[in-house]
Amino acid sequence: MIIIPHALAAAASLMAPTVQEAAPQQPAEAAPTAGAATVADEGDDIIVTGTRVEGRTRLDSASPVDVLSGASLQRQGMTELGTALSAVAPSITFPRPSATDGTDAIRPATLRGLSPDQTLVLINGVRGHTSALLNTNGSVGRGSAAVDLNTIPTVALDRIEVLRDGASAQYGSDAIAGVVNLRLRQARSGGGAQVNYGFYNTDVDTARGSRDVTGEHSVTASLWQGIGFGQDGYITVSGEYLNRQPTNRADFDPRVTPTRVTGRFGDPKVEQYTGFINAGTSLTDTWSLYGWVGYQDRDTRGAAFPRLASATTALAGYPNGFLPIINTKSKDLNSALGLRGAVAGFDVDLNVSYGRNKIDFRTLNSANYAFGAATPKQFDDGSLIYDQYVAGLDVTRKFDVFQSLNVAFGIEGRREGFKIEAGEPASYGYPATGAVAGAAPGAQGFGGFSPLNQIERSRRSGSVYLDLDAQITDKLLLGIAGRGEHYSDFGTTGTGKISARYDFAPWFALRATASTGFRAPALQQQFFTSIASVIQNGLPILTGTFPSTSAVGAALGGLPLEPERSTNLSAGAVLRFGGFDLTVDAYRIRIRDQIGLSENIQASFSPQVAAILAPFNVSAGRFFINGLASTTKGIDAVAHYRLRTDAAGAFDFTIAGNINDVNVTRVPTSTATINPAPVLFARSRILTLEDGTPPQKVTGTIDWSLDELGALARVTYYGDVNQPGTTPAADIHTGRKAITDLELRYGAFKGGQIGLGVSNLFDVYPDRTIPANNTTGVVGFPYYSPFGFNGRYLYARIGLNW
Repeated sequence: MIIIPHALAAAASLMAPTVQEAAPQQPAEAAPTAGAATVADEGDDIIVTGTRVEGRTRLDSASPVDVLSGASLQRQGMTELGTALSAVAPSITFPRPSATDGTDAIRPATLRGLSPDQTLVLINGVRGHTSALLNTNGSVGRGSAAVDLNTIPTVALDRIEVLRDGASAQYGSDAIAGVVNLRLRQARSGGGAQVNYGFYNTDVDTARGSRDVTGEHSVTASLWQGIGFGQDGYITVSGEYLNRQPTNRADFDPRVTPTRVTGRFGDPKVEQYTGFINAGTSLTDTWSLYGWVGYQDRDTRGAAFPRLASATTALAGYPNGFLPIINTKSKDLNSALGLRGAVAGFDVDLNVSYGRNKIDFRTLNSANYAFGAATPKQFDDGSLIYDQYVAGLDVTRKFDVFQSLNVAFGIEGRREGFKIEAGEPASYGYPATGAVAGAAPGAQGFGGFSPLNQIERSRRSGSVYLDLDAQITDKLLLGIAGRGEHYSDFGTTGTGKISARYDFAPWFALRATASTGFRAPALQQQFFTSIASVIQNGLPILTGTFPSTSAVGAALGGLPLEPERSTNLSAGAVLRFGGFDLTVDAYRIRIRDQIGLSENIQASFSPQVAAILAPFNVSAGRFFINGLASTTKGIDAVAHYRLRTDAAGAFDFTIAGNINDVNVTRVPTSTATINPAPVLFARSRILTLEDGTPPQKVTGTIDWSLDELGALARVTYYGDVNQPGTTPAADIHTGRKAITDLELRYGAFKGGQIGLGVSNLFDVYPDRTIPANNTTGVVGFPYYSPFGFNGRYLYARIGLNW
């Protein structure tokens, strides 16, 4: 294990690049015509995120922006975007939860330790849509409905720009932590095909025993092709196929004799198909048309906790027990169409987009105990559906005021919809006759959505913004932005941002921003319903998750959800000379009215609660509540040095890091009808917000190339993460760990490509779960681990560029 000194962690943490407001994709004539992606980490990279000024680079911006090339994302063992992005972006973490139902399949990423839904995701500068999934289990991001980054394959991307600054005044809701702008590849010629094959070779040392694992392979095949037409028209087609076997890092189960591994704890099995088409062309000398469409079909199979052999499992047809499998089938659509041109000296961009995510749930290899021997073994559990329409108009013009004044303004309209469809009756209920007395209904592992859970809701919103960017002198840059939005469900809100940058010399500048932000409550948070019927004393009783405005939620003190609000402050410095550049940015993010999913409020808490719930025949319920508040402080730092030699080739040295501290400053203790209330947010929920992501993350990378040869070495240090329990003794810590990745590659710009690599060279795991906190043997390691818990991974990559 490698430990990086705290001084180095602090230095690296200060160096995170900035992202400005994302603008639309560049015209087709600016598209690259060659096949290979370029490394997008040069100091003169042009950015379109966080600014509407043409030609601005990441080192000239007033906000920190990371620019990550498509090539850098693909130079690692795993091709899924969330994993690849967390490996190269200092402020992003991507936990890999297990045994958390749908969150196993759709895993959210975090920026600066904040909630996954507090980061806005754009595709070519256009707002992306969230997943239909609401994370309701005990994972990082509990209670959030976030964008699924893994719906966009890395082969379809030219680069990613990560704006590490509040940007609600520029982009609207969700941009509290920052913005991730996914810029699709656009090319008139060239192409490439690639196959990645990898497997684990690891020693699994859990608390109760050890074993060796060689296998659990993953195969990814990808293809892209650029097609030119007309004078500047382009069509870029990308496709990817992924087949990943499940991993298992469960401990030995002490409940069986002899002890053996009965659970499955790790990455789920995944089979996935993804395709993207990105296209554009000029219509006249001043007008052009552009658009894209992408579709993904993902089949994921994760495991629930094992059901050991018993009289009940034998009656259900499993004399030796069984392991329920939760099968999620996600179908995701991304599409947009835009028109760009000039009118009376103004640059105009009009675009419309539509996104949709449908998740079908099934439970396999399971049983509904209420059916006894007649139970089905597979269940259709129902579906979640989310869709979003967005229409936007952006107008910009540069005026000869001061040295220059860039004026941008626009409007946006959005319509969102959310729907829950019920599953088959056997997935949630009792048989029509002959129910087993006292048996809990519903599929074991994941019970289906019943008609009580069916819901269909939508809302509309509209916004207007103004963004001014003035180069006052050669040295002084000032910016101001404001945005007003109206939502059909909660009303009107406004946000603003000011930014400044002063260049003392060509090699040194200071920059700062101050802004307010907001995040509208998601439809999933407002209306997700998961109510189960259980038998108590021979009578059906309801329990589960209720909308805060439902009859049960309102009786317990639930209120209509209001938007989360934030105040963001940042200050930093930019240093550059020769081939070296350094950015250091400190930040403070204060969030109020934060939304959280309460604990179950049970009738047994008090006679008052029992009296409230009695008319509804409900034993317990939970719902979303505003009222949490937090303050996040930290430092980002990124240092980059480029060394070019004639004989030894080119070297790129990067050290990037983040120091982050989240402090929850307010926790609600009452509802509108219950004062004092039972514990609304347990210790584990609060500590997940504070300690669920690494307080330090530092990545050091050396990338070398000489003609057609290349090599990459990367070490990433993670501070200790706490997966909290109900008491300090039940906490599970990951420990401070360093992960080492190596890759060797050979490939011509056009021609064959070969890569050999290893992720997690030294087979590092988070600290294992002690037996006292793992009575079933399933949770062998903390699933809050920011680098996962699978061990050493070997891979090979072959490809062809043309």
